[in-house]
Amino acid sequence: MAGKTPPAFVDAGGREVRVSSPDRIIYEATDRTPQITKLEVCEFYAAIGEPLMRAIGERPTAMERWPDGYREGMRLAVGPQDKEGDGFYQKRLPKGAPDWIETVEIAFPSKRTADELCPSESAAAVWAAQMGTLTFHPWPVRRPDVDHPDELRLDLDPQPGTSFADAQRVAEVTRELLEELGLRGYPKTSGNRGIHIYVRIEPDYTFEQVRHAAIGLGRELERRDDGVTTAWWKEERGERIFLDYNQNNRDRTIASAWSLRARPGAPVSTPMTWSQLASVTDPRDFNLVTVADHLADGDPWEDMDASAYSLDPLLTLWETLPGGELNFPPDYPKMPGEPPRVQPSKKVAEHWDEQGNRVE
Repeated sequence: MAGKTPPAFVDAGGREVRVSSPDRIIYEATDRTPQITKLEVCEFYAAIGEPLMRAIGERPTAMERWPDGYREGMRLAVGPQDKEGDGFYQKRLPKGAPDWIETVEIAFPSKRTADELCPSESAAAVWAAQMGTLTFHPWPVRRPDVDHPDELRLDLDPQPGTSFADAQRVAEVTRELLEELGLRGYPKTSGNRGIHIYVRIEPDYTFEQVRHAAIGLGRELERRDDGVTTAWWKEERGERIFLDYNQNNRDRTIASAWSLRARPGAPVSTPMTWSQLASVTDPRDFNLVTVADHLADGDPWEDMDASAYSLDPLLTLWETLPGGELNFPPDYPKMPGEPPRVQPSKKVAEHWDEQGNRVE
């Protein structure tokens, strides 16, 4: 009877990280990529340690864990009560972590707190990969100030009937608008069909202000391109690119730059220059196997920290363009000025007051 595969060891920035079950298949082979083992995932994160740490270093970071690897059709758990998911989010650092793994305390909208992974070296990412993490979800803040974001995150989410090419078009309109306002955006593929654009901002604003800045920008995009929407309710979005402004809320995160995604072919959420983004025909071309070649010309986001911008131009759009407050996610407490939390098609006007509260 064959014995258990012995552990392997991966060097990450001079620290050796133990990897158990190194030959476990994490991604099955596709027509683009060979099968990928747990050891190869850990080696990937060690190899891209420098640009990855620029993206997630010193940030509270949730881990999206798939302990048995990813197979097409597997499902991510939608909450702590969902025991049937194959993957899950780990917000609190699991017990038994090495003593060199660092954490930072963060507060959720519910006022509860947690000690969350706060990567201080690339070995932390390799350790997380050894624990089954495929995707890193960092907050848009850095310690010690975890209440004031230093990133505006623009999530361009293709809706049914739209394509990656539509997201590319909207991303270019976004680039032009940001430049008109004196801001610089840094784009990346989402690892699926979407595009993310980050703007380094001065850490002087609340989460609510950053969210309002995203809404203001979204409304100006809607004026410039009728293929853009900020409509929260799916029934109102149509075949347009949804700018998900709520990704800028406290405790809302998106896949980090250089993160693997739980999809066939081990795609990577890949930073790019604007010209590189414009030339992409299929974002699946950027995966665990190919990203090293993409990085050979340098990290497109390497100079992101060189300038931090004021949000005032976007907050002016929020204040001057019509529309008012938009809906928050359903797990949030009811917020001032928020519209009723009911699908428009199901809304009966007389059941709601002017403040969006239900009248019994």
